[in-house]
Amino acid sequence: MPPIITAFASSPDRGRGLARDMRVRWALEEVGQPYEVRLLSFREMKEAPHLARHPFGQIPTYEDGDLVLFESGAIVLHIAERHAGLLPAGQTARARAIAWMFAALGTVEPPILDLSTARLLERDKPWAEARLPILMDRIRVRLGELSKALGGRDWLVDGFSAADLLMVHALRRLEGSGLLDEYPNLSAYVARGQARPAYKRAFDAQLAVFTDGAGAD
Repeated sequence: MPPIITAFASSPDRGRGLARDMRVRWALEEVGQPYEVRLLSFREMKEAPHLARHPFGQIPTYEDGDLVLFESGAIVLHIAERHAGLLPAGQTARARAIAWMFAALGTVEPPILDLSTARLLERDKPWAEARLPILMDRIRVRLGELSKALGGRDWLVDGFSAADLLMVHALRRLEGSGLLDEYPNLSAYVARGQARPAYKRAFDAQLAVFTDGAGAD
């Protein structure tokens, strides 16, 4: 039996590939691992069967036999450790790639998510307009540091790895903001990630859920 992942039946991103199941789909496509998808409505995400898989009632989850995982970063790391192609072979490079995985989710992504939350959920607040420049400046600090660390290389550690997969996906949330355009090497970095055949397969699979109308709640 192939592993089963969970995803939105009706994704809030309208098929743009920003939901976190995209990370897991992309990782599985990179390593050539077939998988099945269980689509869930928002109501089903908060019901007992899914809460047994994910205590916070979110997506994605990953089921492979008796193993059930939640948190997209943990799932991608598990896939990378189990299958060749997403982590460098050398011990030192491997450790550095894992450090960058943590950096993508723990350092770079949080201020980006703050901006998304402010724009989507807090825009009617009286302080929202004044807060946006502050949030954008925080992101610029992180992007400047990341741009310097990446330099002229194609990928963060040697060849493409799970670190790049998570970082590219996090940076994609800035599309349309103009912030990535201020850092040409990061803009090109994201474009390289999106050009990968495995990314395109994962993106098309997630988009198909939306275009097929597979699951209105």
